[in-house]
Order: sequence, then structure tokens, then C-alpha cells
Amino acid sequence: MEYRTLGNSGLKVSRLVLGSMNIGSRKQFTQIGGLGLDEARRLFDVALDAGVNMIDTANMYSYGQSEEIIGQALRGKRDDVLIASKVRARLADGPNDGGASAYHIVREVEKSLRRLDTDHLDLLYLHQWDGQTPIEESLTALERLVAAGKVRYLGISNFNGWQIMKTMYTARLHHLGTPVVQQVYYTPEARESEYEIIPAALDQGLGTLVWGPLGEGLLSGKVRRGQDVASTTRQGTDWPEPHVVDRERAYDIIDLLAEIADARQVSVPRLILAWELARPGITGLVISGRTEQQLLDNLSAPDLRLTDEETARINEATQLPAYYPYWHRIINAADRPDPAEAPFLDGYRQRMRG
Repeated sequence: MEYRTLGNSGLKVSRLVLGSMNIGSRKQFTQIGGLGLDEARRLFDVALDAGVNMIDTANMYSYGQSEEIIGQALRGKRDDVLIASKVRARLADGPNDGGASAYHIVREVEKSLRRLDTDHLDLLYLHQWDGQTPIEESLTALERLVAAGKVRYLGISNFNGWQIMKTMYTARLHHLGTPVVQQVYYTPEARESEYEIIPAALDQGLGTLVWGPLGEGLLSGKVRRGQDVASTTRQGTDWPEPHVVDRERAYDIIDLLAEIADARQVSVPRLILAWELARPGITGLVISGRTEQQLLDNLSAPDLRLTDEETARINEATQLPAYYPYWHRIINAADRPDPAEAPFLDGYRQRMRG
């Protein structure tokens, strides 16, 4: 397993992080996994044996049950693994049962610590932007948790580019704890994060971990054009994610990925994960698996090296348009590219020529 520092921190994190949204069975989360304690323990053992050193969870996963099971599964192993969790999601109907207010953040972190049976979180994300709470308030609450030893590092997730910049600027202006990593949705079918989000992270020294790297089942290899969606994949349920803007384009991409995977005699998920690991600005991926076999296949992705031709075929088929101001910058300001967006400009340029 390869390890990379998390943004501008000294923390080393495995390039594959084990996600846990499929652990627990409360409410709608049953349909995306519903894994119990024994199954979680086995998957944790497999992942840790492969060199994974971080478990990723959130207080909203199965409404706290995911954290409860993780706490039980890691008894005796807590010092061997990093735990990341998240706060911001609405968990009940009260006026303060969601958001990034100081009240909600502190209360929910205390609950997460009890569920996880630990005295600290190694990484805490703001799970979403809160448009009604001043970011100064959120960052001050997070700073107090770090000072109290209850949180080690800070992260953000699902932020727009301008929200990233506002958060980083505000933290530095007020000498508050600065996030070191972001978590984003990013797949061959959904490369929108390349427009602003990943370049902002590169500019600010944030690491980028990808959640849902297989499109939450859309790119599992089981979803194909003209076929009934298998009940064994999340896409066979009423789970609302991911939002697919162009379903026919998605099927075209899936067909291409399946063709390349078949030629290499590897699974579609392994091919996708290998492609994502090689993308600019990507620190690592949050993976999971319902079964040991699925997890082992995903864990083998770092060993797969795509050829230049394979990479080019995927890049070309999945390249997004050069929306303004990219087309204007390519035409009129190509002489002075910014290092943070330079890795993506050739793709836009080629799409304009095509």
C-alpha cells in the first residue's frame, strides 16, 4: 500500500481508505449494505491487512449505527487505525438538529465519540456547506475541539470552489485551524470537480479524497444499457444518488470501460479505481465492498497500471466541455497558465478542437 501526506499536514494516509456507509441497517441505509458487526470486523481485518490505515464514517450513516458498529469492531485495534467522521447532516426534526453551528458541531462530535468508543477523532469533516451559519462560527467550534484534544485534523466535503476559498481564507485571517483535506464525488462519468473544486484544493494545499468512486453502484459493472438493474446494486433501489445528467452518455462510458476492462481481464471497478488514482490532484479513494471478494478486488486497484492508450481513451470519452471562462482563457491567456488548473487545460483544449 502506498501512503501520502494529507494536504499540508504531516499525516500519512493510505491511498485507499475504507468507507462505512454500507455498515448499519437503520431506515433507508439497509438498501445500500446493512452490514452487521461480524461482517464489519471481517472487512476491517481484510483492509488493515492490505495496509489501509483509515476508516471513514459519518454520524449520519445509518443514523449513528455505523459509528456504533465501528467502535465495537475496532476494540483492541483503535491505535492501529485512523478514524474519520463527519458532522453537519440533519439527524432529527429539531431546529438545531442539523447544520454547522457551534451548538450542533460540539454536541454531535461528543455523540460520535461515545458511539465510536474513543476519546478523539483523527479527522473531522464538515459534511456540507451551511449557508445559514457564519463560517467563522463553524471554524471556531472546530478549533475548540482540536484544542481540547477531541479532534486531530479538519476537513471539508462537498464544497464549491468559492466555499473552499472562503473557508481557507477565513481560517487564516482569524488564526483558526485550517482544513487539510476535502472529500468530493468524482468518477469517469462525473468529472465536474475538475472545473473549480480540485484546482482550488491544489492551490490551497488541500488533499483530495474521493467518495463514491464507483458512482454509488452506477459504475459497478452490473449496470448496463438495456438491462434490468440488479437488486444487488444500489442502483436497483430508490437510493437517490448519483444524479446523472445524461443517462445515454453514462451508458456510453460504461460500455467503453467494460470493453477496456475485458481486454485487460480485470473488473470494471478495478479499472475505474486505477484510472482515478492516477488523476491529477487525487490523494486517495474511499472504497468499500459488501463482500470480502468485492473488497479484495477494489484493494488490488493500485497494482493496475493503465497504458497511455487506455488512459487516453477514457479521458477523451469522459472529457467535459470547456465552459466559460475556460474556453476564453485557452484562446486568450494560454501563455500564463495557473499550476493549479494546468493539469486539466489540455483536456478542455482538445474538446474544443474536437
